[in-house]
Amino acid sequence: QVQLVESGGGLVQAGGSLRLSCAASGLTFSTYHMGWFRQAPGKEREFLAIISWGGSVTSYADSVKGRFTISRDNAKNTVYLQMNSPKPEDTAVYYCAATKAISSIRPAQYDYWGQGTQVTVSS
Repeated sequence: QVQLVESGGGLVQAGGSLRLSCAASGLTFSTYHMGWFRQAPGKEREFLAIISWGGSVTSYADSVKGRFTISRDNAKNTVYLQMNSPKPEDTAVYYCAATKAISSIRPAQYDYWGQGTQVTVSS
């Protein structure tokens, strides 16, 4: 059974930093590209970033480019999202997901999802 478990969410002040983690099990982690999404109340799930299976290729949404960094450790079956200088508008539930297609930016293109972790950015 595939499991993706996010952690590291919480309350952070605007301009601070936060690192989210996503631990994977039940799949060959190093063969999947990994993405991060978020969903705020009343809004659609939004693509944030993707990292290739080997970690050499990354891509970001314009809304987080230059502030957030995606990385992975295949030895630990974990993908990370470093959030620097968060803004109140970054408040949302953050999800990690696994896909076989590196160009995936739509939720439907992902095979597996975590349960999400809440991030709240205070002003």
